[in-house]
Amino acid sequence: MAKRMEDYVRTIPDFPEPGIMFRDVTSVIQDPDGLALAIDSMQAMVQDLDFNVMVGAESRGFIFGTPIAYNLHKSFVLARKKGKLPCETISETYALEYGTATVEIHKDAIKPGDKVVIVDDLIATGGTIEAIVKLVERLGGEVVKIIFLMELEGLEGRKKLSGYSVDSVIKYPGK
Repeated sequence: MAKRMEDYVRTIPDFPEPGIMFRDVTSVIQDPDGLALAIDSMQAMVQDLDFNVMVGAESRGFIFGTPIAYNLHKSFVLARKKGKLPCETISETYALEYGTATVEIHKDAIKPGDKVVIVDDLIATGGTIEAIVKLVERLGGEVVKIIFLMELEGLEGRKKLSGYSVDSVIKYPGK
Protein backbone atom coordinates (compact mmCIF):
# COMPACT_ATOMS: atom_id res chain seq x y z
CA MET A 1 0.00 0.00 0.00
CA ALA A 2 1.37 3.43 -0.96
CA LYS A 3 2.17 5.85 1.81
CA ARG A 4 0.09 9.00 2.14
CA MET A 5 1.70 12.43 2.54
CA GLU A 6 0.71 12.42 6.22
CA ASP A 7 2.77 9.26 6.75
CA TYR A 8 5.98 11.19 6.05
CA VAL A 9 5.31 14.01 8.54
CA ARG A 10 6.83 13.41 11.96
CA THR A 11 4.81 14.89 14.83
CA ILE A 12 6.67 15.95 17.96
CA PRO A 13 4.37 16.51 20.97
CA ASP A 14 5.03 19.43 23.32
CA PHE A 15 7.58 21.18 21.06
CA PRO A 16 8.57 23.98 21.36
CA GLU A 17 6.29 24.21 24.40
CA PRO A 18 3.72 22.04 26.20
CA GLY A 19 0.48 21.55 24.28
CA ILE A 20 1.98 22.16 20.83
CA MET A 21 2.02 19.34 18.27
CA PHE A 22 5.01 20.24 16.06
CA ARG A 23 4.65 19.06 12.45
CA ASP A 24 8.19 18.39 11.23
CA VAL A 25 8.83 18.92 7.52
CA THR A 26 12.39 17.56 7.74
CA SER A 27 11.06 14.00 7.93
CA VAL A 28 9.30 14.62 4.60
CA ILE A 29 12.27 16.02 2.70
CA GLN A 30 14.87 13.57 4.00
CA ASP A 31 12.89 10.66 2.51
CA PRO A 32 13.21 10.54 -1.31
CA ASP A 33 9.66 9.25 -1.71
CA GLY A 34 8.28 11.82 0.74
CA LEU A 35 10.05 14.67 -1.05
CA ALA A 36 8.81 13.49 -4.45
CA LEU A 37 5.24 13.08 -3.17
CA ALA A 38 5.29 16.55 -1.56
CA ILE A 39 6.53 18.27 -4.71
CA ASP A 40 4.21 16.29 -6.99
CA SER A 41 1.20 16.98 -4.72
CA MET A 42 1.89 20.70 -4.54
CA GLN A 43 2.66 20.93 -8.25
CA ALA A 44 -0.67 19.28 -9.05
CA MET A 45 -2.42 22.24 -7.36
CA VAL A 46 -0.97 24.69 -9.92
CA GLN A 47 -0.29 22.44 -12.93
CA ASP A 48 -3.02 23.92 -15.13
CA LEU A 49 -3.00 27.43 -13.62
CA ASP A 50 -2.11 30.50 -15.69
CA PHE A 51 0.89 32.03 -13.88
CA ASN A 52 4.44 33.05 -14.71
CA VAL A 53 6.15 33.65 -11.34
CA MET A 54 6.46 31.50 -8.24
CA VAL A 55 7.41 33.24 -4.98
CA GLY A 56 8.85 31.11 -2.18
CA ALA A 57 8.84 32.14 1.47
CA GLU A 58 12.16 31.76 3.31
CA SER A 59 13.30 29.16 3.75
CA ARG A 60 11.17 26.08 3.29
CA GLY A 61 9.15 27.69 0.52
CA PHE A 62 12.43 27.58 -1.44
CA ILE A 63 12.63 23.79 -1.01
CA PHE A 64 9.21 23.15 -2.55
CA GLY A 65 8.86 26.15 -4.86
CA THR A 66 12.10 25.85 -6.80
CA PRO A 67 11.51 22.34 -8.21
CA ILE A 68 7.90 23.22 -9.06
CA ALA A 69 9.02 26.39 -10.86
CA TYR A 70 11.69 24.38 -12.68
CA ASN A 71 9.27 21.62 -13.69
CA LEU A 72 6.69 24.12 -15.00
CA HIS A 73 9.30 26.47 -16.51
CA LYS A 74 8.34 29.49 -14.36
CA SER A 75 10.57 32.07 -12.74
CA PHE A 76 11.29 31.77 -9.02
CA VAL A 77 11.46 34.74 -6.65
CA LEU A 78 12.87 34.66 -3.13
CA ALA A 79 10.94 36.29 -0.27
CA ARG A 80 13.60 36.63 2.42
CA LYS A 81 14.12 37.93 5.92
CA LYS A 82 15.26 41.54 6.12
CA GLY A 83 18.86 42.19 5.13
CA LYS A 84 19.45 38.97 3.16
CA LEU A 85 18.92 40.21 -0.41
CA PRO A 86 21.78 42.10 -2.15
CA CYS A 87 19.91 44.47 -4.49
CA GLU A 88 17.24 47.13 -3.98
CA THR A 89 14.29 45.67 -2.08
CA ILE A 90 10.84 46.52 -0.79
CA SER A 91 9.85 45.27 2.64
CA GLU A 92 6.80 44.52 4.75
CA THR A 93 6.76 44.15 8.52
CA TYR A 94 4.23 41.87 10.20
CA ALA A 95 3.32 40.85 13.75
CA LEU A 96 4.62 37.71 15.41
CA GLU A 97 3.41 36.19 18.66
CA TYR A 98 6.11 38.21 20.43
CA GLY A 99 7.36 41.15 18.36
CA THR A 100 7.59 41.65 14.61
CA ALA A 101 9.44 40.33 11.57
CA THR A 102 10.18 41.85 8.19
CA VAL A 103 10.18 40.14 4.81
CA GLU A 104 11.69 41.55 1.61
CA ILE A 105 11.81 40.88 -2.11
CA HIS A 106 13.88 42.51 -4.83
CA LYS A 107 12.15 45.52 -6.33
CA ASP A 108 12.71 44.19 -9.86
CA ALA A 109 11.54 40.62 -9.12
CA ILE A 110 7.85 41.20 -9.86
CA LYS A 111 6.65 43.17 -12.88
CA PRO A 112 3.22 44.79 -13.25
CA GLY A 113 0.81 42.19 -14.60
CA ASP A 114 2.80 39.16 -13.40
CA LYS A 115 0.56 36.29 -12.28
CA VAL A 116 2.04 34.92 -9.08
CA VAL A 117 1.80 31.71 -7.07
CA ILE A 118 3.15 31.90 -3.50
CA VAL A 119 4.45 28.71 -1.86
CA ASP A 120 5.49 27.76 1.68
CA ASP A 121 5.69 24.56 3.69
CA LEU A 122 3.12 25.44 6.35
CA ILE A 123 0.40 27.96 7.12
CA ALA A 124 -0.13 28.72 10.79
CA THR A 125 -1.30 32.27 11.54
CA GLY A 126 -0.80 33.46 7.94
CA GLY A 127 1.23 36.56 8.81
CA THR A 128 4.28 35.81 6.68
CA ILE A 129 2.26 35.03 3.58
CA GLU A 130 -0.03 38.03 4.12
CA ALA A 131 3.10 40.23 4.11
CA ILE A 132 4.39 38.55 0.92
CA VAL A 133 1.00 39.10 -0.78
CA LYS A 134 1.30 42.82 0.03
CA LEU A 135 4.80 42.95 -1.48
CA VAL A 136 3.67 41.23 -4.69
CA GLU A 137 0.70 43.57 -5.05
CA ARG A 138 2.77 46.71 -4.32
CA LEU A 139 4.94 45.76 -7.30
CA GLY A 140 1.89 45.27 -9.53
CA GLY A 141 1.69 41.49 -9.45
CA GLU A 142 -1.53 39.51 -9.12
CA VAL A 143 -1.59 36.64 -6.62
CA VAL A 144 -3.50 33.85 -8.38
CA LYS A 145 -2.86 31.04 -5.87
CA ILE A 146 -1.19 30.35 -2.51
CA ILE A 147 -0.12 26.78 -1.77
CA PHE A 148 1.18 24.96 1.30
CA LEU A 149 2.24 21.44 2.12
CA MET A 150 0.62 21.62 5.59
CA GLU A 151 -2.06 23.72 7.27
CA LEU A 152 -2.75 24.12 10.98
CA GLU A 153 -6.46 24.90 10.74
CA GLY A 154 -6.82 25.75 14.44
CA LEU A 155 -4.65 28.87 13.98
CA GLU A 156 -7.03 30.19 11.27
CA GLY A 157 -4.32 31.53 8.96
CA ARG A 158 -6.71 31.43 6.02
CA LYS A 159 -8.65 34.33 7.53
CA LYS A 160 -5.71 36.66 6.76
CA LEU A 161 -5.72 35.36 3.19
CA SER A 162 -9.46 35.56 2.52
CA GLY A 163 -10.15 36.65 -1.03
CA TYR A 164 -7.26 34.53 -2.34
CA SER A 165 -7.25 30.97 -3.63
CA VAL A 166 -5.48 28.98 -0.87
CA ASP A 167 -4.77 25.27 -0.97
CA SER A 168 -2.84 22.83 1.21
CA VAL A 169 -1.94 19.17 0.77
CA ILE A 170 -2.44 18.22 4.44
CA LYS A 171 -4.86 19.88 6.87
CA TYR A 172 -4.41 19.36 10.61
CA PRO A 173 -7.44 20.42 12.69
CA GLY A 174 -5.43 21.65 15.70
CA LYS A 175 -2.62 24.10 16.32
